[in-house]
Amino acid sequence: MGKTALLFAGQGSQFPGMGKDFYEQYPEFKKVFDLLPAEQREIAFSGSRDQLKETVNTQPILLAFGLGIYEVLKSRGFRPDMTAGLSLGEYSALTAAGVFTPEQAVSLIHCRAEAMEEASAGVQTEMSAILGLDRDKLMDCLKRASSAGRVEAANFNCPGQIVISGEQAAVEEAERLAKEAGARKCMRLPVSGPFHTSYMKPAAEVLEQRFQKESFGRMEFPVYFNCTGRPETAADGQDEGTVISDLLVRQVQSSVYMEDTIRNMIEADAGRFVEIGPGKTLSGFVRRTDRSVQTVSITTAADLQAFLGE
Repeated sequence: MGKTALLFAGQGSQFPGMGKDFYEQYPEFKKVFDLLPAEQREIAFSGSRDQLKETVNTQPILLAFGLGIYEVLKSRGFRPDMTAGLSLGEYSALTAAGVFTPEQAVSLIHCRAEAMEEASAGVQTEMSAILGLDRDKLMDCLKRASSAGRVEAANFNCPGQIVISGEQAAVEEAERLAKEAGARKCMRLPVSGPFHTSYMKPAAEVLEQRFQKESFGRMEFPVYFNCTGRPETAADGQDEGTVISDLLVRQVQSSVYMEDTIRNMIEADAGRFVEIGPGKTLSGFVRRTDRSVQTVSITTAADLQAFLGE
């Protein structure tokens, strides 16, 4: 079966009611989820989709959801060989690997979400998943659509699925050009900002200042980073915390290379991918990248019990 890779979901996978079953059954999950304000716990368990869609709610809730489940797994002896996370899921991955404490991660992600929401203010933006078109053709469409405004590639998720982000008019033009070029479908995503684009430069600057005040633990197992698709280590004379903070500052304003991450994990002998997070989005990316590996998704307490063999 090879090694086990752990993946943490990102924004867009949230749904009302997420985490309630874990909260009621697992004290390890409850301890992490209680790091959220009571209002956000209520939004997770019984809020509306619109409330959950707001970046300042989505990111902390998803982080606590992923970390809470990981704490249950960890308490039962589970340890991955490597990990990665999509966008905000990268903070969950780093926390699982020992770089941040759960308390630290929740505080950081509140800061990140607020900075990203502020960077999005006043701009009518959209994110859209372009299905069935290769990178080169889509990049050409984005270049041509730039006459309508700013639009960039935000996520290279898997073969045939690339997410674009930017001004509404430019995204619409890019979708039109992509369909002309042979895209099978263009699907709008339930998120509230032009994430992983140059629009997020102000948020990156806020994070850069914040990381100067943080302490960083040493990684206990490799973390594959969004903006390179590879594990990154400090060179001689470099501080590992500085390397990580530089990558996280870069991550918020640049493309996420999830397909490259998955391919590099498989090359490092990952034969089983365990996805933590609402839905099965990342497991789908893995299967569309390489159908020979095993995938497991943990979204509900029943999923967790089945995985643990309880």
